[in-house]
Amino acid sequence: MNRTVTAMVLGLGLLMPHAQSVAGDGVVALGATVERLADGFQFTEGPTCDAEGNLFFTDQPNDRILKWGVEGGLSTFLQPAGRANGMYFDPQGNLIACADERTALWSIAPDRQVTVLVSEYNGKPLNGPNDVWVRPDGALYFTDPFYPRSWWTHDAMPQDGQHVYFLSADRRQLVRVADDLEKPNGIIGTSDGKTLYVADIGAGKTYRFDIEPDGRLARKTLLIEQGSDGLTLDNEGNLYLTGKGVLVFDKTGRQIEQIQVPEEEWTANVSFCARDKRMLFITAGKGLYGIKMRVKGANAAK
Repeated sequence: MNRTVTAMVLGLGLLMPHAQSVAGDGVVALGATVERLADGFQFTEGPTCDAEGNLFFTDQPNDRILKWGVEGGLSTFLQPAGRANGMYFDPQGNLIACADERTALWSIAPDRQVTVLVSEYNGKPLNGPNDVWVRPDGALYFTDPFYPRSWWTHDAMPQDGQHVYFLSADRRQLVRVADDLEKPNGIIGTSDGKTLYVADIGAGKTYRFDIEPDGRLARKTLLIEQGSDGLTLDNEGNLYLTGKGVLVFDKTGRQIEQIQVPEEEWTANVSFCARDKRMLFITAGKGLYGIKMRVKGANAAK
């Protein structure tokens, strides 16, 4: 049975010291603390930001996509929602969602009309798209690990491995661009569309790739000896990893900050949002959290 969702107005409910700064000025705004904004969910995931600064996230077990408005109100955007997991807005304002229930990638228009972008590769179903990043030109990358789900009728992995895929902006070309990872999960790219970060949660590593003009990946570089469920970037090039709270790493892969989250369960994902993109939203277990940042999100849509 679902618990009643309780939303708190932004600015209330201070919980704990915001972070442990390792070096430098820190990425968190002076005096800011992690705040629980809403709770009562089963498992929150997939936070992403629209052009106006509204946050969208998923409560996957309850099969719904929720919206946290710029003024702090909580509402349901779509239910059922294909057991959506990771999400990201494209330049046209469509919400791209990893529809785990259908092992597919969806495009959800502002009027909530759903278009299936892809659901198979080489004639076989995808394993279960997990996280997605949309390039500035509308092309996208997504991870396709295999996590058996209670809502599936199959328990064998459809594909021959767990990989990363590229879908062209015209949606006509689907290409497997990384096939040497153990279990790719979190994914994010730079706002210039030239660099992609992929967290291999199975191997416990996070890699940086150069993006070639044709969308393929080159020059794979091990950046951090740690995997992650979700990833995001700020405007100073720092990379945010999740798991036990949120860990922040600079461009060289050096940890510069740790943001603790008061949730016993897994911290799944992060996204910068709000009108000024200086609020870091965190999906963790049964709650939605936020913390005001000194830096701002690097991507227009996340």
